[in-house]
Amino acid sequence: MNDYGSFIVNIKRKTGIDLSKYKEAQMKRRLTSLYEKKGCHSFNEFFDLINKDRHTLNEFLDRMTINVSEFYRNAKRWEVLEQKIFPRLLSTNKRLKIWSAACSTGEEPYTTAMILSNYLPLSQISIHATDLDENAIQKAKIGVYSSSSLAEVPAHIKHKFFTKEGEFYKVNEEVKRTVTFKKQDLLADRFDSNFDLIICRNVMIYFTEEAKDQLYKKFSAALKKDGVLFVGSTEQIFNPGLYDFEAEDTFFYRKTK
Repeated sequence: MNDYGSFIVNIKRKTGIDLSKYKEAQMKRRLTSLYEKKGCHSFNEFFDLINKDRHTLNEFLDRMTINVSEFYRNAKRWEVLEQKIFPRLLSTNKRLKIWSAACSTGEEPYTTAMILSNYLPLSQISIHATDLDENAIQKAKIGVYSSSSLAEVPAHIKHKFFTKEGEFYKVNEEVKRTVTFKKQDLLADRFDSNFDLIICRNVMIYFTEEAKDQLYKKFSAALKKDGVLFVGSTEQIFNPGLYDFEAEDTFFYRKTK
């Protein structure tokens, strides 16, 4: 077994994370730059260091998860969610069950709550949000962001839902209370069911085709009939019917049965 192959086996044994489900070239590139920074010369050396040093383990987890997020990212898609998807879902049910999967540092579920608040009081909104990276989840719970994270946020939304603190913006407590954060490995862990809306954006591009297939099946099983999967702008599903999906709009897939 080669150096990286051994690393995959050891990491799965230690953390439960299966790196073989991630695109190898991309992941090796991300991790090689980290282990070189740490003074290692091989993946075996790097694993020895991860095994001995909790700080290095945390850095590894940070590096392999992709925490690039911002509020209202690809704003036109959020307009579709607000003007088309939510009105349809709310026409039959006012208590939506929503999951923000691979939520990173929280911008996505908080954006969802802000948009949904145009239809429901914040006190009636509940969003489940998960990520593999515990550090990202901690940042999400704190809810403080740089101005660059709010680049696409409309001025009236910024004024309504954020408090400016120096160079940073803090999400208001009433918005924070709508979201419950939890650690989860999408590939390894079981999913809850009967969701009206699952948002999983800009993470599928890092998985192998086999892993994507597995995830689309799990997402489909987790949605109720007529529920919606909202994916990222580079993650179009080319064969949605295989998963009982049909396109409702660009990057929105409705479960058909």
